[in-house]
Amino acid sequence: MSFNSELLRTLNERGYIHQCTDGEALDAAATEASITAYVGFDCTADSLHIGHLVSIMMLRLLQRTGHRPIALVGGGTTKVGDPSFRDESRPLLSDAQIDANKAGIRRCLEKFVEVDGRRGLLVDNAEWLDGLAYIPFLRDFGTHFTINRMLAFDSVRLRLEREQPLTLLEFNYMVMQAYDFLELSRRHGCVLQMGGSDQWGNIVNGVELGRRIDGRRLFGLTTPLITTASGAKMGKTAAGAVWLSEERLSPFDYWQFWRNTEDADVGRFLRLFTELPLDEIARLEALEGSEINEAKKVLAFEATRLCHGQQSADEATAAARSVFEGARDTDAGLPAIELPITRFDDGIDILELLQEVGFAASNGEARRLIRGKGARLNDAVVTDEKLTIAAGDLQDGRLKLSSGKKRHVLVRAA
Repeated sequence: MSFNSELLRTLNERGYIHQCTDGEALDAAATEASITAYVGFDCTADSLHIGHLVSIMMLRLLQRTGHRPIALVGGGTTKVGDPSFRDESRPLLSDAQIDANKAGIRRCLEKFVEVDGRRGLLVDNAEWLDGLAYIPFLRDFGTHFTINRMLAFDSVRLRLEREQPLTLLEFNYMVMQAYDFLELSRRHGCVLQMGGSDQWGNIVNGVELGRRIDGRRLFGLTTPLITTASGAKMGKTAAGAVWLSEERLSPFDYWQFWRNTEDADVGRFLRLFTELPLDEIARLEALEGSEINEAKKVLAFEATRLCHGQQSADEATAAARSVFEGARDTDAGLPAIELPITRFDDGIDILELLQEVGFAASNGEARRLIRGKGARLNDAVVTDEKLTIAAGDLQDGRLKLSSGKKRHVLVRAA
């Protein structure tokens, strides 16, 4: 389908669109005037991760094309927990945990979009959900949802088919999300909800509720499930989620994640996760052989710049060049820890140091890392499990400790 509005045309060209409730009517609305759209983020952690990044990039694109984004944080829905495509209930969090997570999510979002002012908003659904009276809410809205239809949505049906329990609390989630859309349409003139393909059923419910209750014409748009060329879920690594917060993941490790993109994914990820012009992306994804590594470096730099800023992207690029290409100019950008110089007086046990920098969780795990030739000190493989590191091992007051080829830490004596 071809689109006239800059918003829908760009979303389509870059590969963001999977399903849309009425693409032609939404395109017309976005062509005629500025529209308001939202994406919801539940407060399940104190940082977002790159599994959220497609939705965040859509909010950013919405703002860049003259429309208004709303980032909805689920201070209310987090107390229920989204059951979509999960085999077990999410752990229930305290109000204090939810508030702390909400603050962390705000910091992540502010890197990408303006969320305080006329050009964009950050809204918490606890504003209206926490004050609901249960019986009046059921009377006013419960008649618009049938159990038959709710059971038919994949997010619920697949869980029941796997004979996993679904609590009454979780079953209410899709009603809460539909009500969010209705409230945002009333309060802020929001006409579009965007989200991942796993949210299709919840989004459709909100579109229908707006039509039935207020006679509003609302729209839903979902993005495809992003997997790598090898079929792995995007953003999942052996070490866990790829976080957007520098407190959770250093800019260097974030850069390195993108640098390790599979060859077949480079063009697609450049379109989704950077703002490079499409003709430049076409040139980069046409590179072959070893030259494709240059495209990966561009992807890593641009993605890191958007998330962590120009300086961090420059430092991560320089650090990677130092580590992997033999450049001697700088180790800037590598994760670093400082230890008192007195710690080196009697020597630090290598097993202890591997745990201290986060490369191992126990002595046993540190030993396995060494036995597998995965631990390196100043780029030399560590073979002695009883090694102690003294001040003489420091180079200009520091040493580099590595785990495998991709994880590196500078240890500085202070």
